[in-house]
Amino acid sequence: MLMIGMMAIVFYFFMIRPQMKKSKEEKKFREELKKGTRVITIGGVHGKISEIKDDTFVIDTEGNNRMRINKTAVSMDLTKELEKKATS
Repeated sequence: MLMIGMMAIVFYFFMIRPQMKKSKEEKKFREELKKGTRVITIGGVHGKISEIKDDTFVIDTEGNNRMRINKTAVSMDLTKELEKKATS
């Protein structure tokens, strides 16, 4: 019984806890996004956030196209990387 308990503790600290931490960080990232931020979606679409709703963003893409996407579809913030390239 002691070994099974120890395995459960190890499983929690090496598998479950890091996944929960990553999930919280992703949620915080998506909540901090604001209008004007350049983003990349999970599908690889580049755009700039123009509207924020409860659980969706409207992004402007090239060619004056607008797309409504779920907040969970945003994978990366490009604004900081573009600023670094501009200063270099």
